[in-house]
Amino acid sequence: MEKLEGIFTKIKDFLTYRIYDSDTVHLTVGTFLTIILAIIAVTFILKIIHRIVTAKLPEEDKNKFISIFGFLKYLFYILVIVTILHSSGVNLTVLLTASAALFVGLGFALQYLFQDIISGILIILDQSLHVGDIIEVEDKVGRVFEIRLRTTRALTRDDKVIVIPNHKFLTDSIYNYTQNHKMTREAVKVGVAYGSDVNLVTKILETVAAEQSSVLKNPKPFVLFEDFGDSALLFSLNYYVTDSFSDPKTKSKMRYQIDSRFRENQITIPFPQRDVHLFQNSNIAEH
Repeated sequence: MEKLEGIFTKIKDFLTYRIYDSDTVHLTVGTFLTIILAIIAVTFILKIIHRIVTAKLPEEDKNKFISIFGFLKYLFYILVIVTILHSSGVNLTVLLTASAALFVGLGFALQYLFQDIISGILIILDQSLHVGDIIEVEDKVGRVFEIRLRTTRALTRDDKVIVIPNHKFLTDSIYNYTQNHKMTREAVKVGVAYGSDVNLVTKILETVAAEQSSVLKNPKPFVLFEDFGDSALLFSLNYYVTDSFSDPKTKSKMRYQIDSRFRENQITIPFPQRDVHLFQNSNIAEH
């Protein structure tokens, strides 16, 4: 019994042995060992969380979490060390007071960074955006080729890269052309002169759509007689494609062919006209 008490006394003396001692800091062996064990535990717990979070994600999305978990690991390390030192009686008031202004400045400077990172995590977990999706941001259409934790990159139709902060996907309205499927409906609008054969116009438009290799046969293209305009009868040729990113080329080919077919069939595409009536004052002053 005395041996056990002696062993416990030696262990207690060892754990309470002060490695560093000053007026504000009293660092013992026990505190140092507690910090090491806490860091090991935090590392182990974060690994488990990382596996759970990324279990059902594609390999490319799993790699995106490496940096964020590395950041979280060091953040938790700092919190654990500060908590253990504070509970051990170390006076951290002076240190925290001196760094308070720095923390406030960093908080304001990094608020958008953290907002983008959190948005990036939500995008990856929610799977609301994928590489290859066609999106429209600020009237620019692009194909997504990279999704990072802070930004998303897309290639526009004129081969320019647009870098989008991820928080925009949560705060702004952004069109995703391929969210549900790759097929989208497009339209070419045209006006013809009053008095034109509307049935012939419809037939020509349908024929032009059927001749395009990029236009799907099913669902079938269709024509809408949209309205009676100020200077023209307004039609729209509606069709379906699987590559909306390259659709402007298809629209251009259609317009060339529509213009040619209309000329062959004496169908006029009018331009806006205005009739100006001039009235001469019949009351001429007598001299």
